[in-house]
Order: sequence, then C-alpha cells, then structure tokens
Amino acid sequence: MKPLERLGEAHTPDGTLLQLFRHDGAYLIRADGVELMSTRRHHSEDKLAEVACAPLAATRGARVLIGGLGLGFTLREALRHLGPDAEVVVAELVAEVIQWNATPEFALSAVAMADPRVRVVHDDVSNVLRKNRGGFHAIMLDTDNGPEGMIMQENSRLYATRGIANTMAALKPGGTIAYWSVGDDPDFEHSLKHAGLDVKAMKVRAHVTSGPWHTLYIAR
Repeated sequence: MKPLERLGEAHTPDGTLLQLFRHDGAYLIRADGVELMSTRRHHSEDKLAEVACAPLAATRGARVLIGGLGLGFTLREALRHLGPDAEVVVAELVAEVIQWNATPEFALSAVAMADPRVRVVHDDVSNVLRKNRGGFHAIMLDTDNGPEGMIMQENSRLYATRGIANTMAALKPGGTIAYWSVGDDPDFEHSLKHAGLDVKAMKVRAHVTSGPWHTLYIAR
C-alpha cells in the first residue's frame, strides 16, 4: 500500500488545521482531519466554472471572480472557456493554499496561475467584492462547504443577506453568480430569491460517474 505523504500544513484565521497530502498520484486537503477536497473528485468544481464562464466565451474583455482557490480546478476550467483577453481574479484567504498551487512539483495549478489572464489575490473574497462594484461578468463562490461551512465561521457572511447584496453589487448588468454547496440548502436558495435573483439549483456529482451529489446555485 502506498503511503499517505504530508506535503504541507496551514491554519485558517479561526485556527482550523489545513493539511495537503499526496497519495498514489492524487492530492487532497484535509481540514482538522476531514477530507475537504481531492484531485480524484472535482467534477462539481469544473461544472461551477462551466456554467458561469461558457456563456462568456465570446464576450470581449470578460472579467470573472473566483472565491476560493482550492486545488485550482475551477480556475483551470474557467480559463478553458474564456477568451484570450479575459481576466480571472482569484481570491484566496490562506497564503499556503496559494503557495501549494503555485509549486510546480505538486502538479496542481502552477501553469494556470502563470497564465497572463490570471490574478491571484491573497485576501478575503468579501473584501474583493466590496472593492469591485459592478466589476465582474460572473462570480463563482466555492468557499468552505458552501452556506453550511465547516472551516471558518467568517465564511457565513458571504451567504447572509448583506453578503448576497455585496455579491450582487459586484456584478455587471446581466451577470451571473454561481455558488458551490456540499448539498441542498433550501433556506439559502430562498434568500437568493428574496434578494431578487432568478435561481436555478443543479445537482452535480463529485466525480463524473460516482461519489456524492453536490448542489450548484446559479443566480442571475
């Protein structure tokens, strides 16, 4: 049996321990010992970028925001759909997560991060939203586990009434917000609709053919 190799660790602002592991060619991040994400199962992260960015393929100067770098799958999929003059801003709160993705030997996102269309910002995505009123054609939010987070209590602000309003304010007219959630959250869906958004919930598997079902909320 191949060993589980620990490659790095970090702490979130509220003290949660994040650890990066490699096992049999795959990478995974655990939060206080619980698997948070893995390179073996990323179909729902890919889909998050597809639904938000594919409609922008022909949009000149498209500008999008990704909240949460993770293992870089949403970033890489966004780049696949966007044009050569697009800008992809990625907000990531944990510096070590940025470092892990940028390390070439880890085979994660070093190539994508070097793409001239990409700007990675070490900051809370809430701050980036407030600084970019009317700035984005699409916003993809994959922080923690969605509205019912497991890592940082601070993430809940994004999914509260004021957080939804701040996110809407950062959209260009006709823009799209795509939220990733570990599962269904009817209360959150109701909050989006109450804010005046047209919302579609999509069920997407973690892997193309297997694994748990996740929920994407597409709000326009």
